[in-house]
Amino acid sequence: MKRIILGVLLSAAAAAPAAGMVKLTGTEASVTEHVTALSDNRLLLSMELDISSLGLTRDRQFTVTPVIESSDSDACREFEPVIVAGHNLYYKHIRENDLDGTAIYKYGRSGTLRYSDYIDAEPWMENAVIRLRYDIAGCCGSIVARGNDTLQVLVKPVPPVPPVFKPAFRYISPVADAVKTRELKKRSYVDFPVNKTTIYPDYRNNATELSRITATIDSVRADSDITITSISIKGFASPEGGYKHNAWLAENRTIALKDYVENLYRFEPGFIKTDFEPEDWEGLRQYVEASSLASRDGILEIIDSDMQPDAKDARIRRRYPRDYAFLLKEVYPALRHSDYKIDYTVRTFTSLDDILRVLSEDPRKLSLSEFYRAAQSMTPGSPEYNEVFETAVRLYPADPAANLNAANTAMSRGDLDAAARYIAKAGDSPEAVYASGILAALRGDYTAALPLMQRAAKLKVADAPAAVDVLNEIIEFNENNKQ
Repeated sequence: MKRIILGVLLSAAAAAPAAGMVKLTGTEASVTEHVTALSDNRLLLSMELDISSLGLTRDRQFTVTPVIESSDSDACREFEPVIVAGHNLYYKHIRENDLDGTAIYKYGRSGTLRYSDYIDAEPWMENAVIRLRYDIAGCCGSIVARGNDTLQVLVKPVPPVPPVFKPAFRYISPVADAVKTRELKKRSYVDFPVNKTTIYPDYRNNATELSRITATIDSVRADSDITITSISIKGFASPEGGYKHNAWLAENRTIALKDYVENLYRFEPGFIKTDFEPEDWEGLRQYVEASSLASRDGILEIIDSDMQPDAKDARIRRRYPRDYAFLLKEVYPALRHSDYKIDYTVRTFTSLDDILRVLSEDPRKLSLSEFYRAAQSMTPGSPEYNEVFETAVRLYPADPAANLNAANTAMSRGDLDAAARYIAKAGDSPEAVYASGILAALRGDYTAALPLMQRAAKLKVADAPAAVDVLNEIIEFNENNKQ
């Protein structure tokens, strides 16, 4: 016996109601009850055959094969057959083992045969017919009686195909920048002799530090796509010593660096702007907070207090002399620095060739609208297309349009966690509401997705009404197929 099972192998919740008795034409056998059901995408058939009055002699056998046939095509599938044999044929089959696993029962052992089998469900089985093909044969295989009776007409025996949410992503074109302004920030550690404000290019590591400043300026000035609009320098001193004296040092050392740069480049007066901060307490705080100093918390408490700067430095020195000595030697020198910034503008690129060239060479020069134009020349959803929007959001991490477009690319490749992070910064535009609905739907939360899509539809997002219809279908389908 293969899959035929005695008893009923069905889930009552999924079962179709049993029909009345079916008499097998030309025999005294009948099906007294039967039921079909779906379980794990299998069509199950269970029935009870009354063979008590079949009247089989010792040399005859009764074979029943349930069959499912399409009502509108030639498709057909057989369940496993079952044989009821008289005494002689039953033992003949047992001796010769010639049934290849087909189930066989000896007539007279019981008046009732319970049958159950399954086949894989297929879409064509919707509205199909289950029939019973049967025959009574003699010992030499001669057919004495044959029949093919309808057992049941199936109504949707296979599960309906659930509607599928297929997002239509809405990328938005950012507003073009009237002027593309950029800035380049650097830090320099030009060193001065104690209490001096004159720059000595050969003093300590000054040659290297000064060459870095000029190299930075030259790199911007040499780019034909860029126009420098201003340079600013801000000088800092370290906290040791008197605050007023440190203010004098920070201010005049900043002016000295400005004069040095002006003499090299002959900028117009006022082109280089200066500022200063007498003591870099913020830099000291950042170092201490990240450190493993024994007195870390105590030093932070003093730094954050409302004491005057000279009093803070004195208290740290007195209260924590060992840590103070370390800070004085290892940290304070780095707090004497000059931060400089180059403000510049980048020309607008009008040709697609220029935009694609800059995209590969230095994408920082592109505006978001230029990124968008580059993407339009590529196949939507391709790795190159997605990379354009990923690059754009890395360079413009706070821009809502950049985040929205990056969210779309993340969802298109299945990275829903990244999409959620981008959508959180995408603002509240109609397209952002629509993207939030897509994200909820892709996560399987259709009840959360529906109101978002309904709101997007009211806000006139083109693809939202169709999405609302699909979500309603999915929700209805899920409600109707909870079992």
